[in-house]
Amino acid sequence: MSTYTQVELNGLYELTEEARAELTGSKYYNKDLEPSSISQRTWTTYNITALWIGMCICIPSLSLASAAIALGLSPWLAVFNVILGNLIILVPMQLNSHAGTKYGIPFPIFARLTFGAIGAHVPSVLRGLVACGWTSVQAWVGGGAVAALLGILIPFFSDPTITIGLPGNPAVVVGQVIGFFLFMLFVLWVAYNGFENIKWVQNIGSPILVIVIVLLFAWSVAQVHGAGIGAFEVMSQPNDWAALEANGGMFYVFAACLTSNIAFWATMALNIPDFSRYAKSQRVQFRGQLYGMPIPMFIMAFIGAYFAQATKLTMGEAMFDPTNVFYHVDNAFVIFVCAIGVILATITTCVAANVVAPANGFSNLSPGRISYKKGVVITCIIACFVMQPWWIYGSGAAYIFTWLNNYGIVLAPVAAIFVADYYICKKRRMDVASLYAGDQGRYWYKGGVNWAAVIAWVAAFILPLLGNTVFLYDGGTPNLLDNISANGYIFSFIVGIIVYMVFMKLPSFALNSNITEEEEIAMTRR
Repeated sequence: MSTYTQVELNGLYELTEEARAELTGSKYYNKDLEPSSISQRTWTTYNITALWIGMCICIPSLSLASAAIALGLSPWLAVFNVILGNLIILVPMQLNSHAGTKYGIPFPIFARLTFGAIGAHVPSVLRGLVACGWTSVQAWVGGGAVAALLGILIPFFSDPTITIGLPGNPAVVVGQVIGFFLFMLFVLWVAYNGFENIKWVQNIGSPILVIVIVLLFAWSVAQVHGAGIGAFEVMSQPNDWAALEANGGMFYVFAACLTSNIAFWATMALNIPDFSRYAKSQRVQFRGQLYGMPIPMFIMAFIGAYFAQATKLTMGEAMFDPTNVFYHVDNAFVIFVCAIGVILATITTCVAANVVAPANGFSNLSPGRISYKKGVVITCIIACFVMQPWWIYGSGAAYIFTWLNNYGIVLAPVAAIFVADYYICKKRRMDVASLYAGDQGRYWYKGGVNWAAVIAWVAAFILPLLGNTVFLYDGGTPNLLDNISANGYIFSFIVGIIVYMVFMKLPSFALNSNITEEEEIAMTRR
């Protein structure tokens, strides 16, 4: 390898051309996984803010507060829960985005720094599978909007009274399933053709969805007004203590909802380097996330809570999925505009937050054989035929307890281990070329796996995951394990850091993966 393998300019690093040329023959390197050059880091604060606004403005964001209402929390407490969870997850997200901006590396390569070249498949595949689930959920939501359009053209698909001799509403379900697959084809096309299509769809879809959200709010206000309830009375409703007690009590429900709200962006806390690697500076990526995530999530939480509470007051039950409103609106033009907005904005979130990471992750499994585009195809196939959105997004309880909490518990220690390794062990110094050098690089550890990271990951999530899946809460007062599971993300995060740091103090695990300041200067041309 050349004497100088990387170049530094204003705190940003890139590989030298000589280092890139020498790495092209490595099976751990391909064009999709290579670090971005400094000239490619062009995203401004506005671009990152707009990206986050586009990702936040989606139906599942509304459903966070709606689910909390359904479980018994008051509207304002549900909103507070959403915002608190988002502010908490913003911390590891900001910390892990630093490496992407500084070194231009995508998430799968960042994972090699901590888990090793082979061990990096663990967080990459984990994040990828969760993202496939989210892709499926988002496609189900977007498919509902497509089904609404089908219902305009073919009323059969929008009539909830047609049962054709089967239980439920098969006509509506058939439309939803058709819409799901059509939406997945659109997702495949946008993601397959790269980041420029993400920007294009985002620029069109986000403004339209703002109109949709306003119309949803207006519909909610109209519902309570028609029932003789004051518009301002909706958000002043107290906790539903009967519902809270039925679901485990105030503390248990609040903690479980908080964990789910943290977990909502837990995937992005891992693969944020996929996006921060294009930022012009650390200040840009920091401000873009700070401006683009909390404020839109507050707005979405407020409207989601208002919508759910309004339906609870007027229909007797909090409506969980806002797309069900399509079946309560008679105006075809309004349905058309709203459905288009939902489709375009859901595409933005689906592709940016959920397809890019698994596509890169699957590419990382075999960089020489699987390109980013092949990774996109694999992601869409798994989302279509393996995941079951009607199960994980079927109700507020399933959304909170079964989906968000469980995967949040598993992903939390990965984010924690990244933070501990990059900031405490590696002291924010990295030999980028070694990340692509396989067993010739300093991050090979033992057989390509840093077992300290793997052990810390398993040790951190096993207890709360068992409590959330095996020893399920079965009524009454939640026990200690139930409460650990309800606070699973924070518990797993803290345990992950502690266990990892303990193991990395042992000589057999460290294996000289760290570089000193003098070594960094020797390999870097400034």
